[in-house]
Amino acid sequence: MSELSGLRVLVVEDEGVVALLIEDMLEDLGCQVVGSVASLAKAIEAAATETFDVAMLDVNLDGEKVFPVAEVLMGRQVPFLFSTGYGRLGVPDTFKAYQVLNKPFAKEELEQKLRTVLRNR
Repeated sequence: MSELSGLRVLVVEDEGVVALLIEDMLEDLGCQVVGSVASLAKAIEAAATETFDVAMLDVNLDGEKVFPVAEVLMGRQVPFLFSTGYGRLGVPDTFKAYQVLNKPFAKEELEQKLRTVLRNR
């Protein structure tokens, strides 16, 4: 039984096809996708009200930065990681302690980052 089995994940991703790929990867790893949101407003609401174990945050949501969502999650002490094509440079120093998954990524990379997030929580 994998430590990721049953892990409840919130996916914040504005590209529909990418969101579906991420959801498929998470399910292959035994995770449960509790929600998939594409807009900053919906992501903030989900971060503040939903129950999940970890969140995956796309840095750029249709031109808006996801960092207000990260701040809500920090306040709730819910672990999260960023996914971005910008790499570590796309994430402000405020969040330097958090994992960054560089797009595009493979399922193995996602698994490794999730394991790191769980170890560090």
